Amino acid sequence: MKKRTDNFSKFAVKKSNAAIKEEFKQEKRKYKKERAEFFEKKKAEERGLESKQKGIVTKAAIPRPALTGEMPLNKYVAHAGICGRREAAELVKEGKVQVNKEVITEPGFKVKESDEVKVNGKKIFPSRNLVYVLLNKPKDYLTTTDDPQNRKTVLDLIKRATTERVFPVGRLDRNTSGVLLLTNDGELAQQLTHPKHEIKKIYAVTLDKPLEKNHFDQILKGLTLEDGPANVDVLAYSDASDKTQVGVEIHNGRNRIVRRIFEAVGYDVKKLDRVMFAGLTKKNIERGKWRFLTEKEVRDLKHFKKGR
Repeated sequence: MKKRTDNFSKFAVKKSNAAIKEEFKQEKRKYKKERAEFFEKKKAEERGLESKQKGIVTKAAIPRPALTGEMPLNKYVAHAGICGRREAAELVKEGKVQVNKEVITEPGFKVKESDEVKVNGKKIFPSRNLVYVLLNKPKDYLTTTDDPQNRKTVLDLIKRATTERVFPVGRLDRNTSGVLLLTNDGELAQQLTHPKHEIKKIYAVTLDKPLEKNHFDQILKGLTLEDGPANVDVLAYSDASDKTQVGVEIHNGRNRIVRRIFEAVGYDVKKLDRVMFAGLTKKNIERGKWRFLTEKEVRDLKHFKKGR
C-alpha cells in the first residue's frame, strides 16, 4: 500500500456544535425507529405471524445452524464463545480442556456435539446464536474475559447486551480507548486477528512532545523493534498547528505496537485511541457505550478484502 504523508483529515475535521447536535438527534431518531421495528417484528413472530422487515434492523443475535458431524476441538471451544480459535488451540495444548472426562492436548482432536467438553472444569456448549457487539472502550478497562485481581473488564460494560458468552476480538491495552468488537463467532475472530489478512487499524495518538520531522521520517521508513520489523502504512500530523497530535494507520497487530514504535524514537504516548478497526468506527457511540452490528456490517466483515 502506498504510504501517504498528507494531513490526516479524518482526525482533523471540525464541525459546529449545532451540526454535531443535529447529527446526534437524527441518529437517535433513526435508532428509536429501528428499535421499535425490531420489537414489533419479534412480537409478530411470537404470535406466529409473518412480518416483513422494514429498513435495516439491528439484531442482538443471528441464529447459527445446528452443529452436525465432527469438528476439531479448538473450533468447538471457539463455537462455545470462550475465545478465538487460536486462543482455544493454546488452551487445549496447555491441558485445560477435557473431552468426556479425558484431558486432550491435540487441538485437531475430533469431537461431536454430543460429547461432554469442559474448559478449566466447566462444561461448555456450542452457541446457537451469534452475537456481535461494537464497544467504544474507555481507559482503565481490561480487554479480557476475566481478571484474577477483579479489575474492571470490557465485559462489565456490555453485561446487559446479551446472555451469550462473548469475547473481545484482539486486544486494546488498559490505557488505550476506542473501537473494540466482541463476539462469540470464533471463525470471524480468527479471520480478523490472523496476520495474513492484514486488517487495517487507525489510531489517533497524543504524544508528550511535538513529533520532529527526522523522527517522523524514521517511523515512516520503518523501525526494527525487539520482536522484529515494525512498519506503519500512513503517518500524518492530525493538526498542523499541534504536532503532538498524530494519526497512524497500521496493519500490524502485535502487542502495544503503536506505543512501542513511538517509544523507540524517544516519545511517550500520553493518549491512544483506536478510531477504526476492519472498517468499523465508533461513530455515534459514546465512550463506554455499545451497539450491535447490523446484518450488513456482519456480512461486510465476513467478506472483507485483504488489507481492509
